[in-house]
Amino acid sequence: MTTEDTKFKTGGKGKWILIAVVLIGVGVYFGWRQYFDGRESTDNAQVDGHIHPVAARIFGQITAINVQDNAFVKEGTPLIEIDPSDYKVALNKAKAELEAAVAAAEAAGIHVPLTSVTASSQVSLADAGIETAQAARDTAVKDAEAANARLELIEAQSRQALAVRVKADQDLERMRLLVAKDEVSRQQYDSAVSAADAARAAYEAAEAGIAEVSRSIEAARGRVQQAEARIKEALANQSASRTAPEQMAISRANRQAAEARVKLAEAALEQAELNLSYTRIKAPIDGFISQRKVETGQMAQAGQPLLSMVPLHNIWITANYKENQLENMQPGNKAIIAVDAYGGRKFNGHVDSIAAATGARFSLLPPENATGNYVKVVQRIPVKIVIDDAIDTEYPLRPGLSVIATVYTDLVASD
Repeated sequence: MTTEDTKFKTGGKGKWILIAVVLIGVGVYFGWRQYFDGRESTDNAQVDGHIHPVAARIFGQITAINVQDNAFVKEGTPLIEIDPSDYKVALNKAKAELEAAVAAAEAAGIHVPLTSVTASSQVSLADAGIETAQAARDTAVKDAEAANARLELIEAQSRQALAVRVKADQDLERMRLLVAKDEVSRQQYDSAVSAADAARAAYEAAEAGIAEVSRSIEAARGRVQQAEARIKEALANQSASRTAPEQMAISRANRQAAEARVKLAEAALEQAELNLSYTRIKAPIDGFISQRKVETGQMAQAGQPLLSMVPLHNIWITANYKENQLENMQPGNKAIIAVDAYGGRKFNGHVDSIAAATGARFSLLPPENATGNYVKVVQRIPVKIVIDDAIDTEYPLRPGLSVIATVYTDLVASD
């Protein structure tokens, strides 16, 4: 074989090798772009989920614990029982107080119309009393005026009778002297005696009439005074009866206060019923029992955590990616979760959301870069990844399990 033939064969072979190398390089490049450049992975990730604390809402001694650690229970299952004796007593007391409040409210309600009727009667009686007392006073005044007129007449008659008596006595005295000298007849003397006796009797009758009329006047004045006293009393009663609106307002206010006490008693009864219901603590959700912290006989305090419940049907992945891994990541990106506990078993998911701040900002002592020497540290941001696969009871995901989360930034979950 000539030298030229050898060179020709060698050159052709090299050309094909070069083409193969180029093709392999292009394939590697596109493969890297497909499988490495378009995805972000981190092992700083774990299964996350809700942990529901179950706490006592009242004080009391624990009498029974109906569940064991790690047991699955359905929502509403009785978990723990607290001695209900004190709360039954409180409930009975609240019922009795409610009954007393209702009775008082009914009595106050009856008192309102009764007060109205009584007030109206008082007004009518006061008005009638004033009219009666005024009429009695007017009658007594008229009687007193008539008695005064009679008194004036009788006094005039008395003065006249006195004058007649004096004249009769003087005539009798003259007749006595004349009859002694036999200058007048005995008949004339007897006539003078009779006239003097008649004048004296008339005067005494007039004086007796004056005394009687004076007594009548005093009696009339007494009746006037009594009538005026009754008028004052009736006016006072009338003034008191004018407070009927205030009495009605007080009566209505008492009824409203009684009704308010009924509402307070109803609220106290409702609270007592709630407290009694709190003696039986039930499961708030479907889940597994964890962290049981109490035993039978222990005294539970209000607000004291007794155990926790973990629902394994509602879990997600919290992956803490470096900040330079988030450039192309967005909600909806497809994700693959490899679980360490199950030998790297994979679950499908998607990015649900990206935290609004780095994990360091939520720490107890967040970094303050404005003080001291600054050293740049790559920050991590929590990314929430939701599992799309159906719940696998054979491989349950428990909060806290370590996983490797891989997010495909150029794919969405529907792809």
